[in-house]
Amino acid sequence: MMFISIGIGTVVAIALIFVVSVLTGGKVTTIAGQPTNALVGTSVRSFTLAGLNGGTVTSPWSSGHPTVVIFFASYCGPCKAEMPKVAKYLRSHSQGAVRVVGVDVTDQRTDGQHFVAASGVTFPVAFDPQSTVTSGIFQINAIPDTAFVNSKGIVTEVYVGAIPRDQLIKGIAALKNA
Repeated sequence: MMFISIGIGTVVAIALIFVVSVLTGGKVTTIAGQPTNALVGTSVRSFTLAGLNGGTVTSPWSSGHPTVVIFFASYCGPCKAEMPKVAKYLRSHSQGAVRVVGVDVTDQRTDGQHFVAASGVTFPVAFDPQSTVTSGIFQINAIPDTAFVNSKGIVTEVYVGAIPRDQLIKGIAALKNA
């Protein structure tokens, strides 16, 4: 009798998740275990934001460079695990014409500055306290996420969650070969 109750509960939970996902506009399909992203294949407009440590950061694809855009925040647990590894890899490997830009999302500036320094980040980081670029242009609602944008401003891939090193390498290679 207990197994029947567990089975019914599981079916009801799956059905509820599906219904909520559909009603909120979510996608249920996946590719290689990753949720699909509606941005893939679309053009994203260029942006210019204040840099986390001063100056401004402009989207590199606006000047013809393929770009990796890493969305994160200092308060994000998965970002704390991801960023030092990503920063270390990027410091020790050439990306060629591919540019890397970070976007610090809905964060406090000083918290973001400390996080970036502690993580060893050397690439430019834009400060997006109102999520203007993150949710406005890229339609990203959860972090960490990584978007790969070709030199023409077309999104070629969006990795949802903390990006593993091998996925980062594949994404950069694909941008180099595009």
